Amino acid sequence: MSRGQSAVSEGTTPDGTAPDGAAVWPALADAERSVLRELLIHGPLPRAEIARRLGVSRASLTRVTRALMDHGLVTEGQVELRGATGRPSELLVVRHEARHFLGVKLTGDALFAVVTDLGARIVAAHEEPVTDREPGAVIEQIAAAHARFAEQFGSIVAGGVALAGDLTVVDGRQVVKDSPFLGWRDVYLAERLTERLGIPVGAENDVRALTATEHWFGAGVGCSSLALITVGTGVGFGFVVDDRVVTGHHGRAGRLDHLRVDSAGPICGQGHRGCVSALLPNQAIVDALRIPGLDFDGAVALARDGHAVARRAFADAGQALGVLIGTVANALDPQKIVLAGDGLVVMELAGDQVRATIEEVRSPGIPPLALDVQPFEFDEWARGGAVVGLRTMLRF
Repeated sequence: MSRGQSAVSEGTTPDGTAPDGAAVWPALADAERSVLRELLIHGPLPRAEIARRLGVSRASLTRVTRALMDHGLVTEGQVELRGATGRPSELLVVRHEARHFLGVKLTGDALFAVVTDLGARIVAAHEEPVTDREPGAVIEQIAAAHARFAEQFGSIVAGGVALAGDLTVVDGRQVVKDSPFLGWRDVYLAERLTERLGIPVGAENDVRALTATEHWFGAGVGCSSLALITVGTGVGFGFVVDDRVVTGHHGRAGRLDHLRVDSAGPICGQGHRGCVSALLPNQAIVDALRIPGLDFDGAVALARDGHAVARRAFADAGQALGVLIGTVANALDPQKIVLAGDGLVVMELAGDQVRATIEEVRSPGIPPLALDVQPFEFDEWARGGAVVGLRTMLRF
């Protein structure tokens, strides 16, 4: 089974289940996928509003929604009064519990796995160490997690994996070109997992996966343009333009982590002086303190206690983050910029520096910036993997 192929079989029943009662993903037509996307992203809607959004006739929409109901994906919900006439309108609602998706986030030393429902809500989570980074061994770990979840939830219709690195498509086949934390090169992860698990599985750069999740189900709902900046072990960027996640020609869009901030600053691991990667990531802040045995939590504690060098390191990090945010705002003019990641304590310790630098960098006359700082848990990365699986099935 190739990536994105439907998991429906010839023996499925009208509500999208196999003869043994296990839920599968039905073979949806383009119009059916479009209606389901609208309901997933925007919540319950009346038929007239969906028809207006998609530019289809009421008769066509009736056929489409009947098919989605037959598959058990959509149902009729409450009635509400809409419009000046006050006429009642019955809303169409996604049955979130109807299907489940597997989401995985891989780091260099850990596997985070979740199951979500059709609305991307986490219903189960699991974490375990990665003891062997060889691709085959990691695939077996994911397969074992999938099997445990399947015992609890029945069939999981699709899955997705989020990981740091460069992913692209070569001759129609998705490939992990390079994942430095795992030490992988040219790994056909999605294809191998699809074959091993027996369900469609997608793979995506973790920041792009998180960007897609925020766009559809998080802080970016309703935004046709969005920028996401993550801060932590590294610095990541995701962009949405015209409701599409930007990938770039080589799958490397958003490489701003070596943007110059301070020409007299420290040198990053790639030999760039004073760039974002030399100032903003967690380890860069720790390195600036030059205290043997110190970790990031220790650096945070020192800064909160007023340690002068620690405060300076976070101020430098705040300047780097401000340069990034201002540059992204100038270049893309997004409706919203979302900040996420475990390194965003910099906003607590150097928020004034961040905001002052943004104003220094931003072009004059631009309307106020919509900046959304999100609380963050590692399960969110895995949830992004589940949304990759959902988007794979919706071919989006």
